[in-house]
Amino acid sequence: MSNKVEVQTRNIRLTENIEEYVGKKAGNLDHHLPAIEIVHVELAHYKAARSVNDRNAAQITAHGKGFVLRTEERADEALAAFDSAMDKMQRQIERYKGKHSHGRGDGRSAAEVADDIIDDETGELSPLVARRKKFVLHPMNEDEAAVQMRNLGHDNFFIFYNVETSKINVLYRRRNGSYGLIEPEVG
Repeated sequence: MSNKVEVQTRNIRLTENIEEYVGKKAGNLDHHLPAIEIVHVELAHYKAARSVNDRNAAQITAHGKGFVLRTEERADEALAAFDSAMDKMQRQIERYKGKHSHGRGDGRSAAEVADDIIDDETGELSPLVARRKKFVLHPMNEDEAAVQMRNLGHDNFFIFYNVETSKINVLYRRRNGSYGLIEPEVG
């Protein structure tokens, strides 16, 4: 049984060949994870992208009972971006299956495991914390945090206590290689 595939485009003409290609490949995702009910694919062309390799984007979102898996990739051609996103989605599915089925020892499918994370009484997702980690925050400024982030090999983000603002901040690396800073405020 093939899952439902929705294809949407932005600034790209959706030809029959593209729709058939995307539908066939995305329709096979339920072979990897039978719990997938619907797959939404969005292909977009951005004329103003800085790099030619970033002009076409493919975003794939797979919905199932109790989970949503999403990938986005960019390339110089729309179908190349889609193929890269499909490869990434298959890796995410394998990782999802590994987290939700290994170690249980009862041989249940990923769909049956996904049913367990939904509270039967409320129908809502149960809190699912796979790992907790504690660490000491050392007071530092933004420049020191950037140096620490590089030295520790943290590619995506670094949490630190900002000595200048007396608050916990998150330093993160943006797509273009620059840094961004999250300064939380209590609402």
